[in-house]
Amino acid sequence: MNKEYIKAKLLELPHKPGSYQMKDKYGTIIYVGKAKDLHNRVNSYFTGAHNFKTTKLVENIEDFDFIVTASEKEALVLEINLIKKNRPKYNIQFMDDSSYPYIKLTREEYPRLMIARDLKKDRKARYFGPFPDAGAASVTLKLLQQLYPFRRCSRMKDKVCLYYHMGQCLGPCEYKIDKKIYEDMTDRFIRFMNGDTKNVEDELKQKMTAASEKLEFEKAQEYKLMLDSIASVVGDKQNIEKDNRGDMDVFTWYAEKGYLAIAGMLVRRGTILNKEYRLKPLYGDAEEEFISFLVQYYQDHPAARELVLPPKMDIETISQVLDIPIFQPQKGYRMRLMEMAEGNAKTQLDLKFKVVERQDEMTEEAVKQLSDLAGRDMRRVELFDNSHISGTFTVASCVVYEDGKPDKSSYRLYKLHTGNSDVDSMKEVVYRRYFRLLKDGGRMPDGILVDGGWTQIEAAEEILTSLGLQDQIKVMGLVKNDKHSTNALMDTDGNELNIDKNSGLFFLLTRMQDEVHRVAITYHRKLRAKAQTKSVLDEVEGIGPKRKRLLLREFRNFTNLKNASLEEIEKFVPKEAARNVYEALHQENTAEKEEMEPLFEEDTGEIR
Repeated sequence: MNKEYIKAKLLELPHKPGSYQMKDKYGTIIYVGKAKDLHNRVNSYFTGAHNFKTTKLVENIEDFDFIVTASEKEALVLEINLIKKNRPKYNIQFMDDSSYPYIKLTREEYPRLMIARDLKKDRKARYFGPFPDAGAASVTLKLLQQLYPFRRCSRMKDKVCLYYHMGQCLGPCEYKIDKKIYEDMTDRFIRFMNGDTKNVEDELKQKMTAASEKLEFEKAQEYKLMLDSIASVVGDKQNIEKDNRGDMDVFTWYAEKGYLAIAGMLVRRGTILNKEYRLKPLYGDAEEEFISFLVQYYQDHPAARELVLPPKMDIETISQVLDIPIFQPQKGYRMRLMEMAEGNAKTQLDLKFKVVERQDEMTEEAVKQLSDLAGRDMRRVELFDNSHISGTFTVASCVVYEDGKPDKSSYRLYKLHTGNSDVDSMKEVVYRRYFRLLKDGGRMPDGILVDGGWTQIEAAEEILTSLGLQDQIKVMGLVKNDKHSTNALMDTDGNELNIDKNSGLFFLLTRMQDEVHRVAITYHRKLRAKAQTKSVLDEVEGIGPKRKRLLLREFRNFTNLKNASLEEIEKFVPKEAARNVYEALHQENTAEKEEMEPLFEEDTGEIR
């Protein structure tokens, strides 16, 4: 860090609201924040004492930028957009956690019901939930599909299917259905999901009684099971207190030992459906990080009818950004929920503090051990692995670890043409990887870990030397014992450096090795599966996916299609395309071809 340069730049910061972006020595944005007063906030990072986490951030700052905004509201919105765009390593990435399942009602001409987790793909749809788990969502969806016969197929076909005959679809694929019918059904469905189930239950009870009187006991039992399902879906097994004032999300936070803990309760019709717990390192102001979390959260999740936040919190900015009524209770039902959230947070997250702190300490110690063994900084490390079967579908993977944690945005996959020679495969992938980084001015790693001992080290060193990178990138090999377990590292002189199996470095190397192997195997299997589903029709001019499906549906299989006459094929596709199909199927030694995409000298290496 050029302290004089930073000091001079800090003096020029305006006393205005805005967003600031901290950068490392590579010019990469590593932290984004917002402030009411840019001058005071940014200067605070470089003066006074800080916790360990903030100190670590400041040590990596080489420069910073800032954008002045007209208001704190604009600064908050800009901060969130910059975080999503740049994904800075030191920002609190709350959105990486797994999402809950929702019931989704599409807004198509003929709507569909389905389970969804990604609420960003179709913002026009309506979502109901969240549900505690996939099982609860699946049970609810099955009940709803019996009660409301929305369209079932994802792609409209020409004829009705079994669901139509079961009464679980109106059959818009074959019959003209008045849109008013779907509109009325949608209204009834929404009322049901909002808790108005009386009409549905009364109707099912009448049908159950009528079926019993006709001695149709199996049908009566079906109605009974549906009634039981309604009770389980809208019942109050988790109720702490019925509240008719609507749905609400209750969120609170507390900061301790350099971490920010966030706890939330998602309440629907007085029932606590889910609890949210997030624990991340804290690099800025706790309340501002909490506000940042809420804005990101509601970009990806439907809002409840009201948001309950701690009384101590300043809600002026967030109330301008979020279009949700916000309550800060002092007593009553909402306050009891807030106290429950705080109690759960402190009980459960106090335990997590120790675990997370221990994990971070082990990871940091592991990176330090690796750097000591290498005799140089090894914060950014890349690993390679290849996979093939008898020289076919040969692929390689490159995974990247930064400070002991995977940087998945930097992962790369490669198709290789070096057959089943592991040494040649290593040479090819190393050359393609670092030739591309040199050409694009990309960030180089501190070191490479290769799987295979001396021969692989020698291969990697040869390529790095040819590219002039031998002094910039350290190469080390993972040495396995007779049980195929990594127990040592090898340097470029062939010396084995033993690793304590109880050390953090041993577990870090094991995780790294498992990850690079998993990525390579997954890509290899994907290519094999893709090639196995490839057919001769994929190579025929004039035959795309739609016409291919049509021919296979009409002729059932390739044997029937091959035995068909040209005139029979022409009934389903244009004459020229039909002729191309006929000729392709009647060439000698016709066989399914493997799909092998061409390799280019300037391979992007992007994950497909």
